[in-house]
Amino acid sequence: MKLRVAVQMDPIEHIKIAGDSTFALMLEAQARGHELFVYGAEQLSLRDNKLTARVRPVQVRDEVGNHATLGEEFRTEMSAFDVVLMRQDPPFDLAYITASHLLERIQPKVLVVNDPFHVRNAPEKILVTEFPDLMPPTLISRDRAEIEAFRAEHGDIVMKPLYGNGGASVFKVTRRDPNFGSLFDLFSATFREPWVCQRFLPEVVQGDKRIILVDGVAAGAVNRVPSGDDIRSNMVRGGAAEATDLSPREKEICETIGPALKRMGLIFVGIDVIDGNLTEINVTSPTGIRAIKRLGGPDLAITIWDAIETNRKERA
Repeated sequence: MKLRVAVQMDPIEHIKIAGDSTFALMLEAQARGHELFVYGAEQLSLRDNKLTARVRPVQVRDEVGNHATLGEEFRTEMSAFDVVLMRQDPPFDLAYITASHLLERIQPKVLVVNDPFHVRNAPEKILVTEFPDLMPPTLISRDRAEIEAFRAEHGDIVMKPLYGNGGASVFKVTRRDPNFGSLFDLFSATFREPWVCQRFLPEVVQGDKRIILVDGVAAGAVNRVPSGDDIRSNMVRGGAAEATDLSPREKEICETIGPALKRMGLIFVGIDVIDGNLTEINVTSPTGIRAIKRLGGPDLAITIWDAIETNRKERA
């Protein structure tokens, strides 16, 4: 089946292809004979209830510095595509939320991955709280008294913005940390939303495992080990990628959350697990599939496209 595929993403000219999951998906789509087009979320327009975008056809190559050839830009109705990949990076802000509302207008005729309704209504640091038995103790609040009580109960904690991404603004705060007041003031001035506070898991030095679920089934994983002077294991923050297998506890986590993810139309999901504790469910623009392949694991771009094509056939 030849599909017309539109990829909503950040400018393709500026991506780092070695670790970019969106690029891996595009390479696989092209290998299957699908037509590829790219555009940015800011190029969407809704007029008289018809959603259009200024798109450009694209051909991709796995060559650093020569990875994309773009055709002439043109405006088209988004309903002309078979599949739309919603892959722009967060922040999860009003612009992101608006794009999800707009893409809902072309469903169910067009398969949008991941389903924009559930991406919008299940932010990754909130969706995870539906599974409290799998998580470390967690508080979502911007109330100082609540945060101080949580800190008094659990000692060392991690504070991070609710809608943050890529490990940005993630801080470890100790039980008697003299910087807590200043950090609270900084968060209050910088972020309008509540913050996530979690009991610090010292086992993070052994790694923060990214597990990819495809259509609700665990498909591969990579262990991300933080550098010696950082608690953050995100590879964009200097974390080192290691090959890994799933423990029985991690398989249990995936089997518990998988049916819910599939029901919500979240085809490509990345979860984060530290020492058997589920910390995040990433649904906006998950990463990790190139690292998994590079370390000898499966090529999950194939698995994801198999799932996309199956879902598309079922809709047709």
